[in-house]
Amino acid sequence: MDRYVINGGHRLEGEIKVDGSKNSVLPVLAATIISGKESVIHNVPELKDVDLLIGLLRTIGCKCFFENNTLIVKSNSQLETYIPEKPVREMRSSIILMGSMLARHGQVKISYPGGCEIGPRPIDIHLSGLRRMGAKITEAHGYINCECDKLKGVEINLDYPSVGATENIMLAATTAEGVTIIQNAAKEPEIIDLQNFLNGMGAKISGAGSSTVKIEGVNEFHDVEHTVIPDRIVAGTLMAAAAITGGNIVLNNIIIEHLKSVSSKLSESGCIIAEYQNSLHIQCNRKLKAVEVIKTLPYPGFATDMQAQMMAVMTVAKGTSIFIETVFESRYKHVEELMKMGASIKVDGRTAIVRGVKKLTGAEVKAGDLRGGAALVLAGLVAEGTTMVDNVKLHIDRGYDKLENKLARLGADIHRV
Repeated sequence: MDRYVINGGHRLEGEIKVDGSKNSVLPVLAATIISGKESVIHNVPELKDVDLLIGLLRTIGCKCFFENNTLIVKSNSQLETYIPEKPVREMRSSIILMGSMLARHGQVKISYPGGCEIGPRPIDIHLSGLRRMGAKITEAHGYINCECDKLKGVEINLDYPSVGATENIMLAATTAEGVTIIQNAAKEPEIIDLQNFLNGMGAKISGAGSSTVKIEGVNEFHDVEHTVIPDRIVAGTLMAAAAITGGNIVLNNIIIEHLKSVSSKLSESGCIIAEYQNSLHIQCNRKLKAVEVIKTLPYPGFATDMQAQMMAVMTVAKGTSIFIETVFESRYKHVEELMKMGASIKVDGRTAIVRGVKKLTGAEVKAGDLRGGAALVLAGLVAEGTTMVDNVKLHIDRGYDKLENKLARLGADIHRV
């Protein structure tokens, strides 16, 4: 099992390019099924989850060629409508294949998804939306069976602005008869990127990024070439790494607007941030101040995917910070591991109170999920002595493309064993 060995106390300095977005490329890959044509996708990160989904696409009949962060998918053959269980159990994002397969072939059999254990993430909203469009769905023996003659365009009001449900309904609606309108849709940037990819191959979608998304069903698609947006969570993690080490770094290949919530909190803690067109300069030359409250919310609020990394930063800030996790129930698995390193944190339900300490000390810790693992790496960068982070391949590699190489280029003493 891979682990990181980190010798703390090195200030991060330098310039680095941010990879393509994990949370954007996965639904885009699922969408390649629909067209039955060729899709050329640039800025694809080399991640475990991406490899899993490419493997799934090949298993059901697509031809995929991946080189130098460009992926070519040819989906012109008849596809298998049974999605194998093992990769679906490993990666929750595979559930969006439901919408794509219904749009393409009108049927799919898929197991319940897995992924990080960060609390219940029911797919009831997905299934309810697809049923409203006319899909017949049965659930038995851990599998979901969906089929339809022809999906119908309807108005769907989501109970919660779920990213996955918004994406699944968008994908299914691309070939539905008539117009589908999603109310209370998720507003995340990844929804906009999916809309741009689908429209690039001939779909008719508008409104992504707002609470109302409109999809007009079409019957014909064509080849498409698309560049995936930069990963705002990777960028935010690197910003947090600069903050916790008192660093001075420049991030390139970013979209400034996507990082506003992170920039705001790090500025509040004492970092100096300069924003340019496609880059950002962050300097943290003084002792960090605690941020009074960090509450996770759907975009454009503070991302739940940045909660753990920001908590790591606040463990060494002067004062007390309060974290309120509103998105997932069990997203504090990193707390116990941070406390092994000397952090002072108390958790009560969805609230965590973090009192900054003078220093963290190196320890053997274990990543329990993707973002919690990143938080432990950040803590190791500033801790006194050596920190060993286990479960790198199982969790961290799912969302970060060779994180150790990026940090090492900026001056961190980190390597994988």
